[in-house]
Amino acid sequence: MTEKAVHEMIGIRTAVLIGRQDFGRCPTAARLPAALWPIAGKSVLERLLRHLAEEGIVEGALCCGDDISALVGDVPRDARLAARVVTEELSRGTAGCLRDAVAEDAGDVILVCSGGIACPPSIGGLMEAHTASGADLTVVFNPGRSDQSPYGTAAEMYVCRPSVLAFIPAEGYCDIKEGLIPILLRAGGVVKPHLLAHDVGNFHDQAGYLRAVSVYLRSGTVAGNGYSLCERSDRRLVATAPGASIHPQARIYGPVAIAADASVAGDAVIVGPAILDHGVRVGEHSVVVESVLWDGATVGARCEVRRSLIEHGARVAGGSIVVEQAVPARRQAKFAMVVRAATEGVGDRLGRLRGRLRGSFRVVERLLARAPLPPRQCGYVAGGVIVLAAFLWSYWATFTELWSIWWRSDEYSAGLLVPPLAGYVLWTRRQELASTLVRPAILCGIAAFATAQVIRGLGLYLLYSSAEMLSIILTLSALIMLLLGWRVLRKMAPIVLFLCLMLPWPHRIQTRITLPLQRWATDSAVFCLEVIGYQVMRDGNVIGIGETNVAVAEACNGLRMVTAFLVISALVVLLVKRAWWEKLIVLVSSLPIALLCNTLRLTVTAMFFTVLKGDSVKELFHDFGGYAMMPVALALVVGEFWLLRQLVTPRTRVQPVIIARRESRHAMDS
Repeated sequence: MTEKAVHEMIGIRTAVLIGRQDFGRCPTAARLPAALWPIAGKSVLERLLRHLAEEGIVEGALCCGDDISALVGDVPRDARLAARVVTEELSRGTAGCLRDAVAEDAGDVILVCSGGIACPPSIGGLMEAHTASGADLTVVFNPGRSDQSPYGTAAEMYVCRPSVLAFIPAEGYCDIKEGLIPILLRAGGVVKPHLLAHDVGNFHDQAGYLRAVSVYLRSGTVAGNGYSLCERSDRRLVATAPGASIHPQARIYGPVAIAADASVAGDAVIVGPAILDHGVRVGEHSVVVESVLWDGATVGARCEVRRSLIEHGARVAGGSIVVEQAVPARRQAKFAMVVRAATEGVGDRLGRLRGRLRGSFRVVERLLARAPLPPRQCGYVAGGVIVLAAFLWSYWATFTELWSIWWRSDEYSAGLLVPPLAGYVLWTRRQELASTLVRPAILCGIAAFATAQVIRGLGLYLLYSSAEMLSIILTLSALIMLLLGWRVLRKMAPIVLFLCLMLPWPHRIQTRITLPLQRWATDSAVFCLEVIGYQVMRDGNVIGIGETNVAVAEACNGLRMVTAFLVISALVVLLVKRAWWEKLIVLVSSLPIALLCNTLRLTVTAMFFTVLKGDSVKELFHDFGGYAMMPVALALVVGEFWLLRQLVTPRTRVQPVIIARRESRHAMDS
């Protein structure tokens, strides 16, 4: 690097935005900030700081929340880079963090970048592009992945002049994209984009992390970081560190990086992009596809791991299937520790609890004396509230996982409506339930509860989330039986079964029906288009109409239509008063009706795509077509009930009634 370039780099002030601890969106980020996730043995933040130092940056600030400042401070740094940690008690936004980080000494140019960048670009190239553009603020973009637009996603890197700091509010929240840039443009500032030659691999969650790993491995830089390339496949190269053990019968398709002391057993298959960190063990006949295994992770024999993250020290039991999941560190050990902690010292704790509750019992007695209900009923209500609170607390982690599935998965987003709808149905049947005799079934309830917890324990140990979620319904049924008895459970059985619709299907079942549903959707749409009169060319799941190609993606296979319409049909069946066999017909027919509606949507969408122009308009019409099918499906259910009524309900014969007025005696005498 020339003296002029070094001098220019000295005048650059860098702010690395790491953020705060993430809760809710990504479970792994809630345990460890995304910037500290490792790639090939080193955290992403450590690699970024080393790159900045090698590029000649001498001063920078690491902006993070006070909840992770200790973790950020422990990250190894290059001695050439003086990086200080700037903490924030309240979230200030990206622009607010920038102002706090460099307000005292803004230097000549300010570089802002996210802490989660796997393959940072040349800093000198960014500075030259920013200077040549004459912009006040340069927004950096990744290259596009299609020929339609050269610009891809934002690289979360910015270069700006120190004068831009004057437009950032001194207090409060301010984001660069949504706050600073609009303010700067309204004030007449110049904001220009800069397109990178390669993707920087910026990420914040598990899916982005796996994509960043792919970008890092394909860049080829792994070979210069303690790894050497060795041929393990006829097609791709594999990078291994000294001490890695690979069985001769293992099959590896790169790009794959295998760290020291990692071992791959015989007949195992590794498909890249994938990374096996230090001490990882992959058992015989196991398949690892596009996944990352952190230090000390173990995959048992005959396992299938796809697009997943196995955290430090986590163990995937033999025969397990893990798809698009993050397996936390030593989940089984944590479960065992919880069980031990719950069983140790129970007698002492109960004794202390008894002494504390003596005074509380007197307060409860006074409250019961003033309550509008009899004391016996108040006791039932209080006990029910306590049991409900314990149930929610025990399954809180599972409910959180369910919520994330409802929120991010279009196939199961309808499950979000199931609990409130079940509560509404329960409210409509309150009088019927109130008249039912309550006779608790103690022994059967305890046996059912124990069975549900055994299923839950197996799900926890085997990392089979479907078993954990199913145990919610089983535990709820057991509690109803234990507290209220068989008769109440029989009355509430339809509502309890309705709650099963909020659970996602097991992945093995979903994978078996996804491709057949996709083929059916394509076949039916092609058939309808040909019946209408269109000349259709089909290539796999792509429908060609003239010069327009309509791809029937996996998301358009109709599964989300099936799950949503099952919820609607089941709700209608619970609310209407009809014979049981009529309800069964409607419930069974919901599957063909959902597939029919999906075919209708695909047909209409393909027709309109031949005349619509512009991606945004097509996307809007595509989404609107999906929403419009729900009223159509509901109308078909109502029509089905009407047809059943016309077919099975006999018409009543109307008998004429003759009404004669009785003459008075006075009229007869006259």
